[in-house]
Amino acid sequence: MTRTTALHTPPAPIVACTISRNVQNFDLLIEDMEALLGEGWGDLGFGEALAFLSQSDARALEFVALAIDGQDEQNLGLLAEVIAAAKNRGIKVVLIAEDVTPSALHQLLRRGADEFVPYPLPEGELSVAVDRMRSATRAVSAPTFDQRGNDGVTLSGGGDGVLIAVQGLAGGCGATTFAVNLAWELANIGKERAPRVCLLDFGFQFGSVATYLDLPRRESVMELLGSVEAMDGDSFGQALVTFQDKLQVLTSPSDVVPLDLLGPDEIKALLDVAREHFDYVVVDMPGTLVQWTETVLLESQVYFALLELDMRSAQNALRMKRALQAEDLPFDKLRFALSRAPKFTDLQGKSRARRMAESLGIRLDVHLSDGGKPVAMSGDHGIPLADQAPKNPLRKDIAKLAAELHAIGETDAEAA
Repeated sequence: MTRTTALHTPPAPIVACTISRNVQNFDLLIEDMEALLGEGWGDLGFGEALAFLSQSDARALEFVALAIDGQDEQNLGLLAEVIAAAKNRGIKVVLIAEDVTPSALHQLLRRGADEFVPYPLPEGELSVAVDRMRSATRAVSAPTFDQRGNDGVTLSGGGDGVLIAVQGLAGGCGATTFAVNLAWELANIGKERAPRVCLLDFGFQFGSVATYLDLPRRESVMELLGSVEAMDGDSFGQALVTFQDKLQVLTSPSDVVPLDLLGPDEIKALLDVAREHFDYVVVDMPGTLVQWTETVLLESQVYFALLELDMRSAQNALRMKRALQAEDLPFDKLRFALSRAPKFTDLQGKSRARRMAESLGIRLDVHLSDGGKPVAMSGDHGIPLADQAPKNPLRKDIAKLAAELHAIGETDAEAA
């Protein structure tokens, strides 16, 4: 009886497929797929995948794992077609890549890949990526988005959020990286009740927050900026883009616009409506001072100024100090953060940092480690450091700072 039943046991349904030039080149992927799905997965070549994804049987697939290496870069067009075919069927795509250039990865992620995992696969990372895709699928039907058919976000007001501004004092010092990852850490800081966090990209000309999170730049952003005087919570929500159901982002416009498109009053209105609907509002400031910089400085609870241990940063910090003091603005509100700070064992570097702070008459309140190449890769892939490289020293510094800021906010709320 048992033997007969076993002989007629139907095979496990195929819910996922690997797509590669030769799956035997990715033996760790085979092991992870078997551990995750048992026999419920299959394997396809690139050409076979296009043919299969055009059939009705493909609708049963939950996701595909597109595995590529450096040799496959010459077929980016074909890979993009495979991703597009999967997305047209509503199938999630996780990209597995080894020795592939950041530009190629970014192109494929922009074409619709949902997740990226480097190869060799870190232990358990494929399972985590699949869980994230499944969570995102469940969240589509959740009442996060406006039910009137628009793509915007439905907001609930009544809040008084903490405003945190970030400004770089020299090009390439990592201000946007810091702002993006600080916002993401704040959005994930509470397990039971995560704070509501909004990230505003005020680099209206060349802001790159959308690139760092691989988000689309929507036309509604320009519509919002052109009619701030008529803005309310609903119109503000329509301009926001959601990142992984936890972070709301106002990207920079799709076209370059003048930095003086908005005046101090319009900027204050944007900040007010954002603070009304969110617990934390993180603003990525442009690299230049404009007429509304004063507005953000006065409205913010914390204003981070990032600099490096070099002469250009020192000179710009001194110029910033003189400019604010000349206008009788609260220079003391600035919290200077040293990017790519010397390591603990670098006594000479730490001595240089101390001498620079003393000569400028400032305090280096925050020291941010040099995260190395994974930081650039994180930005190119559009993935926060917490997901791309959770053990990166820069990510640890930002997570620690976010926890400190949240603890201060919780203490202030209890005291009030």
